[in-house]
Amino acid sequence: PATFTLMPTPCPCGASADYARCCGRHLDDGLPAPGAEALMRSRYSAFTLGREDYLLATWHVTTRPAMLDLAHGPQPKWLGLEVMSSTESGDEAGVEFVALCRIGGRARRLREQSRFLREQGRWYYLNGVMA
Repeated sequence: PATFTLMPTPCPCGASADYARCCGRHLDDGLPAPGAEALMRSRYSAFTLGREDYLLATWHVTTRPAMLDLAHGPQPKWLGLEVMSSTESGDEAGVEFVALCRIGGRARRLREQSRFLREQGRWYYLNGVMA
C-alpha cells in the first residue's frame, strides 16, 4: 500500500515552512502569542487568510473597531512580510514591519510602527502609525 506524506503549508508570515507550527498555533489552536512580534506575525497571517475573528480578538479593547469588513472593496494580495525591529519593555512593545501587497494590480509597500500591550499574560495590538 502506498503512503502519502502531506507537505506542510508555508506560513504566510514567512517565519516558518509550516503554518501549523507557526501562526496556526495561535489562529487555529487558540494559543496566546508568546510576544509582540509573534502576535504581529499572526495578525499578518490573519489578514492574508481573512480571519476577522482573530484580528478583533487580538485588538486591545480601547482601540478595537466595532467590526472589520475585509471582504468589502478591492482585496489586497499579500506578498510578504519583513520585520524591521521589535522591542519589548515590561508590558509594552513595539514592532516595525514592512508588508508587501498588490491591490488592483498595483504593488504597495506598507510600513508600520505598531504598539502592543500585555494584559493578564496576553499580548494585544494597540495601534500603529504608518511610516
